[in-house]
Amino acid sequence: MSKYAYGPVASRRLGRSLGVDLVPMKTCNLNCVYCQLGPTAQTTMVRADYAPAAEVVADVRQRILKGPEPDFITLGGSGEPTLHRSFGSIAANIAELTDVPIALLTNGMLFYLPEVRAATAPVNLVLPSLDAGDEETFRAINRPHAGLTLEMLVSGLEALRDEFLGQIWLEVFIVEGLNTSDEQIDRISACIERIRPDRIQLNTAVRPPAESYVQPASMDRLEEICTRLGPGAEIIASGRQYHVVEGAEGRLEDVLEMIRRRPCTVDDVADGLGISRSAAIRDLRRLLDDGTVHIRQRRFDTYYEATKDS
Repeated sequence: MSKYAYGPVASRRLGRSLGVDLVPMKTCNLNCVYCQLGPTAQTTMVRADYAPAAEVVADVRQRILKGPEPDFITLGGSGEPTLHRSFGSIAANIAELTDVPIALLTNGMLFYLPEVRAATAPVNLVLPSLDAGDEETFRAINRPHAGLTLEMLVSGLEALRDEFLGQIWLEVFIVEGLNTSDEQIDRISACIERIRPDRIQLNTAVRPPAESYVQPASMDRLEEICTRLGPGAEIIASGRQYHVVEGAEGRLEDVLEMIRRRPCTVDDVADGLGISRSAAIRDLRRLLDDGTVHIRQRRFDTYYEATKDS
């Protein structure tokens, strides 16, 4: 079983994404109320080699050989990947293995540090987040580690834009009642003007969030916000459709790896692993039967989550 690489998983933003987990579960400097991985028990600013770089790269190599070929290799996973102080060299070594583009899925909080910005050089695409236009809302939604501020986030992303040669796709996560007012959206827009991302992608709470009070914005409101943010904004689609990979078979360990990283629907499993929907259902039923996963309902969708002991 792979320790650091997982999937590919079906991503609304990246298609079929091969995930690379660089830090232990919920090692993060934020405790976002909407996080699909649950609350951060203790935020941290410690940058360390949480996973041996050589082992991570070897794991990715095996995943690439195993297939199916992903659309992106994504540094992200169970926490904030830039807390791994060697994420840049890991990305550079992965780039030597394959022509598949490398994405960095990050909260963007550490880009105020020059060494973190410099480490993004081997990466093709950076996907940071901005969920607030003022300090009060930033603290309510993102619940940062002591000493971190919204200005540090925005100025760091502004500096990254000046230095980074690849694409920046900025996610704005909309939480009903917290950042949905016209005033808040205008303040977010002013921050976006400083950051100058290539894309602005609106998201909302579809998967089960860390806090039960978090509710998704309506599609009508998302469309209004999209218009307010201008022509560079888009609502993230619900998912891409993939052809089943010929000869691919679901393996319980692969399915479980996906679900350990984030809650998944049947379609997430099928699309990510390139298997038929019936094969995904069969494997999920086996995992349910042995108590490895459990079901959690989120509005109209059924998600499968790993149990704590799995």
